[in-house]
Amino acid sequence: MESTTNKLFTSIREIINQSRLKVFRAANSALLESYWQIGKLIVEDEQQGKLRADYGKATLKNLSAQLSAEFGKGFDESNLRNIRSFYNSFPIRDALRHELS
Repeated sequence: MESTTNKLFTSIREIINQSRLKVFRAANSALLESYWQIGKLIVEDEQQGKLRADYGKATLKNLSAQLSAEFGKGFDESNLRNIRSFYNSFPIRDALRHELS
């Protein structure tokens, strides 16, 4: 009887672990996609169609204040710079998907 209970527990545990892994991967993928899109918008706003961004704009500072007020932690200037760099590292979305798969 104990062996049947252990097999049942092991099977259920495996289902739960696999489901959690799927949720983690989906959430991680959604976050990466949103960071890529945010980075793209930041770069496009900063460059305004030019090859390089103008310096001296307070874009990230202002954006950080607004996003932090709305969504809380995670959107300080440093993180926004990282998000922008992430986009600059993978400006072609398909290349990002290929690298992550």
